[in-house]
Amino acid sequence: QVRLVESGGGLVQAGGSLRLSCAASGSIYSINSMGWYRRAPGKQRELVARILRAGSTDYADSVKGRFTISRDADKNTMYLQMNSLKPEDTAVYYCHAHVIINDYWGQGTQVTVSS
Repeated sequence: QVRLVESGGGLVQAGGSLRLSCAASGSIYSINSMGWYRRAPGKQRELVARILRAGSTDYADSVKGRFTISRDADKNTMYLQMNSLKPEDTAVYYCHAHVIINDYWGQGTQVTVSS
C-alpha cells in the first residue's frame, strides 16, 4: 500500500508561485511513476506533470515552461513548483502514484489563482 499526502495549496494572485508537496509512505519502492493531476470546476481530472522512476518527466502543454516536477528521495517527497500561475490553473491538485496495475491518490489540495 502507498499513502500520499499533499500540501502547499492556497490562494495566489495571477503571476505568482506556489510549491506543492506530496509525501509518500508505505511501499514506496514499488512505485513505477508519480505525478500531479488536477480537477478544475466542471472539468475532468487531467494530468499536469509526471515523473518516472528513472527521472524523466512529462508535462501537459498548458503548463510547460511554468511548472516543474521534482522529487527528494531522502524525504520521500515529490514537488510541483508552479510559477507564472494563471486563473485557469485554479483546481484541486492531486498527487498520484502508479504501482504495476494499481493507482493511489492523495486527498487533494486546493489551488486558487485570482486575476
